[in-house]
This record gives sequence, structure tokens and C-alpha cells, in this order.
Amino acid sequence: MDAKPRVNLFRLHYGEEPCISGEEGSGTVFFEGCSLGCVFCQNYLISRGATSCGMVTDAEGLSDIYMELAGMNANNINLVTPMHWAPDIKDSIILARGKGLKIPVALNISGYDEPDTLKLFDGLCDIYLTDFKFYSSSLSSKVCGASDYLEAAVRATDEMVRQRGAPVFDERGMLKSGVIIRHLMLPGQLFDTKKILDLILDRYGDKVIISLMDQYTPMPQAVEACRHKKLPAEFAGRVNPKHYVAMCDYLMLSGHPNCFMQEGDASGDLWIPEFKV
Repeated sequence: MDAKPRVNLFRLHYGEEPCISGEEGSGTVFFEGCSLGCVFCQNYLISRGATSCGMVTDAEGLSDIYMELAGMNANNINLVTPMHWAPDIKDSIILARGKGLKIPVALNISGYDEPDTLKLFDGLCDIYLTDFKFYSSSLSSKVCGASDYLEAAVRATDEMVRQRGAPVFDERGMLKSGVIIRHLMLPGQLFDTKKILDLILDRYGDKVIISLMDQYTPMPQAVEACRHKKLPAEFAGRVNPKHYVAMCDYLMLSGHPNCFMQEGDASGDLWIPEFKV
């Protein structure tokens, strides 16, 4: 990637959790590149590296983008896969606050992050939207080449929860501060999901919000990987609806106070932005 942040797209986004998007939308900034290389990535057009179509900018330019989104009545600033430019992102938030930015800032990240990097944002990041993708090291190795994903995600999530603590909502039910842990169910990986939910419930309890997602979409690069037997054949299809219902029931029976579950089929490209490519 470039030495400076490359923004592919920024816009109001309505496809996040209700406490993030609300009615006005989340002020979302899509960065190019990613610290992981998940074969099934829905944003693969920009996550694999620079497309040369995005805008190279700096901390000052980013802070101006945040202020523009705030002027559009965004509920928050939502920074998607920004962590490979962490120092510039940190400076951009400081600059935006100095310009009068009042709305929460969210880091929308993969969970595969070093605690020391996350500590740069202690007192700056209001909301962490973090993934918890895999339990099995064999699965994470096949899908994104990171056999240590589980250990890294636990260390990173520990640090996020240490910083933010229990979720805080405003009078409209919008999240002001906290950690949302997202888990995207993967085809044929029911027991991996159960182990992840057990870990989150046991380790973090009501200090986090859990978002259980079923919008896995078999993107072309995942189907190709299945064809060459680099991924389990199930990844060429979608999540079994019965598996998703079973995990929703399991989560509800846990009594967790703050969780989101999707209604209906959220797979497909409805919420995939029209990236500049």
C-alpha cells in the first residue's frame, strides 16, 4: 500500500447495526487494503491493495472528510479497515476533534490487530466494530493465512473492552461508546460459530454487544478457491438457514442483554458499495 492513506469511497451507509446506522446513516470511510486476506471478502475489489482509483490523502484531508460527513448529519464516523495506517488515522481524529467534531468515531476492524496499535486510540476511538471471525486455527489458516487469528483476536478484543467498557447508548438508542463484536457465520462451520459465541459470552459477558451475521456471499474468488480445493466446498454456497436459526436461538437462550441478529436473507450484493475500480 501507499505510505499515506488511500480512501476509495466515503458516504452515508445504512447497512450497519441499527444503533450505528440509525435513520440518518453512518458516515463511512472505506479505506483500500486490509491487514488480512480473507478469501471470501465482500470488499475484495479494494481490500487486496490499491486500485489506483482511490484518493491518497493525509491526516488533514481525512479530518476534512469526517467534518463533511458530520455536516451530512451522520450519526458517527465509521472508518472501515484503516489500521494499516494507524498513526495517520490517530492524527486525523485529533485534528477533527480540534475542528469541532462531536459525533462518535468508530473503528471498523478485522480483530487481527496488535494491542499496542489499539492503544494509540485509547481516548480517541468511541466505538469498536470488531470482527471475531474464526475459532479453528486450521480454518483461519486456510481462509486468510493467519493460523494465530484466535489468539490475536482475543488479545485485541481484551484491549478494546479495557478501553471502552460496557456499552453506552443515547436517548435514541444510538451507541455512543462501546464494543460491538461481529461474527459472520460461514458455510459448514456451525461448531466454529458455537465455540466463538461461548468464548465471547464467557470472557466478556455484558461488556460487549454481539452481532451475529448471516450475509456470507460466495464471491467469485471464494468459488474459484473451492474449485481448486483450497477451501472447503461449502464456501461456494451460503450458510444453511437452519444453522443460523439454531445459533440465534442459542444466543437468545444465553440471556445476553445486547445482541443483534439479522431478519431474512442478508446475503447478496445489496449492501456492497459501488467501489471505484
